[in-house]
Amino acid sequence: MENLFMPTRVIYGKSAVQENASVFKEFGKNCLIVTGGSGAKKSGALSDAQAALESVGVGYSVFDRISANPLLSVCYEAGKIARKVNADFILGIGGGSALDSAKAIAIFAANPDLAPADIYKRVYNNAPLKVALIGTTAGTGSEVTGVSVLTNDETGRKKSISGPDCYPAVSLCDYTYTCSMPYEITVSTALDAFAHAVEGYFTPKATGIIDLWAEKCIPEIYNALCVMYETKTVPDEKLRDCLYKGSLYAGLVINTCGTAFPHPLGYVLTENYGVPHGKACAAFFPAFFERAQKFSPVKAEKLCSLCCAESDEIIEVVSNLAGIDIKITDAQAEEYSQRWAESVPKNFVSSPGSLTREEAKEILASL
Repeated sequence: MENLFMPTRVIYGKSAVQENASVFKEFGKNCLIVTGGSGAKKSGALSDAQAALESVGVGYSVFDRISANPLLSVCYEAGKIARKVNADFILGIGGGSALDSAKAIAIFAANPDLAPADIYKRVYNNAPLKVALIGTTAGTGSEVTGVSVLTNDETGRKKSISGPDCYPAVSLCDYTYTCSMPYEITVSTALDAFAHAVEGYFTPKATGIIDLWAEKCIPEIYNALCVMYETKTVPDEKLRDCLYKGSLYAGLVINTCGTAFPHPLGYVLTENYGVPHGKACAAFFPAFFERAQKFSPVKAEKLCSLCCAESDEIIEVVSNLAGIDIKITDAQAEEYSQRWAESVPKNFVSSPGSLTREEAKEILASL
């Protein structure tokens, strides 16, 4: 049985923001723009959004303190500021961190009695403010998912929230905003999109339409990865377009299927070694694809066919682009794996052949 739910309006194409400014009027007269320190400005997305808002008479304030792996406390503070400036909706502009933060901020803004960590309980009285998103990277697919990944200040660990209340009302997707990304960020975000598509493709929920979406984007993203691997340069505009579309298709895949074990294992590398999220997930692609070949051989063969490459070649491209040079000892692997001692994550269960905590520990130690 297929059960798909993605209640977000997606507007894709050049000048999507400028030509659809009227959409902002649907959400109110004032908004809080949520961004990071530079990406929204360098891409031109922030100035385009400000001009679009002004053209339809919507006021705005800017909160530009979102960092990579956004902190729960920062989102909580932004929620208070949204109330202070009487924001009717939240406009997130940037990469996955800014877009994910916008979803959480919308919840905090509408619920002044909610303590920061209470957001994980997913119980509150008021519906979140409406959220509009403008992406500037091609990786997370946050534009089309009901998921927000936040870093808990107390534990230092990344943890997600998800649900119908986390979907943006509209996402304005202009791939030209991704053209300002430097090589390393382009690589990491592309690896993230590839991980989403591939991991979701091998979950039990991937059937029918989901398979079509995955099989549409996997070869396109892989082709772009090969070009970057071979040339060591940023993609041209045509490949930028393919990567952004690919990240959205991959987002649609994980919106229904979720991710597999490379994601929670990747959090270990991000939290403890500062590895960017996409590269951290890609570090575990070899172990993941080995299990995929063992437990889902038909789909594994189909993936190689889609990419027009042998498995060793795909692993070489992904692993070299990830560029992980970290050795985790058995003792460290045991320590890191304690986070899964009480309950096995659903990402483990949905992985090929499922995955136990002991197997996760072994994969970490064999990195």
